[in-house]
Parts: sequence; structure tokens; C-alpha cells
Amino acid sequence: MRYRKYFVVAALTLACAVWAYAADATGAWKASFDTQIGEQHYTYDLKADKDQLTGKATNDRGSTDLTEGTVKGDDIFFVENVTFQDTKLRIEYTGKVSGDEIKFTRKVGDFATEEFVAKRVK
Repeated sequence: MRYRKYFVVAALTLACAVWAYAADATGAWKASFDTQIGEQHYTYDLKADKDQLTGKATNDRGSTDLTEGTVKGDDIFFVENVTFQDTKLRIEYTGKVSGDEIKFTRKVGDFATEEFVAKRVK
């Protein structure tokens, strides 16, 4: 019985440490990157709350609410749904937060994949 209590305390301590160690994605992030339709300039306003991620993506064409956002340690994921030339596109982002940078992979439908780094706005 005693060992079970120690195990539970150790497991809870480890879980809290992992949650506390997770990088904070909350804030404004800027990025510029080349795409099939030219250079894109984005600002991502993100809010992480435990394992949920919400926010907006703003570029030269306007802003979009982000959906399906998740946080797992330093890894984040979200979707930007846009309409381009009367075509609805699902853009999936996977990223790894490291200090004041997020290394992103951006998958635009089945058309293209781009990798880029977003920097925290201070």
C-alpha cells in the first residue's frame, strides 16, 4: 500500500513537471515564406490553454479563425480554412515551439507543403 502511494505521488509530480515544461505558444508570431502563389506574410495570434489552442491567422488577404487547435508539450497543431479563387482550402499546420520560435510545416490541401519559422513578436 505504501509503495502505491509513492507511485501515485511520483506520477502526479511527473505529470505536473511535463505540463510546466511545455513551451508557451501564447502570443503573436510573425512569419514570411514562399508559396506557389508568391511570398506570404502572416501574423499568428495564438492562445494556448492546457491542451487546447485557439487564435487567428492574419495575412495580406485578411484574417481567419483557427480551428482544431491542440497542444502536446512543445508540439502544436491547428487548421486554417480559407477560400482562394472560389475554392475552399484546408491548411494544416504542425509546429514545434522552441523559445521565441515555432518551426512550422504547412500543408495546403493536397497541393503543397511549406516549412518555415515564425518568430515571437515582443
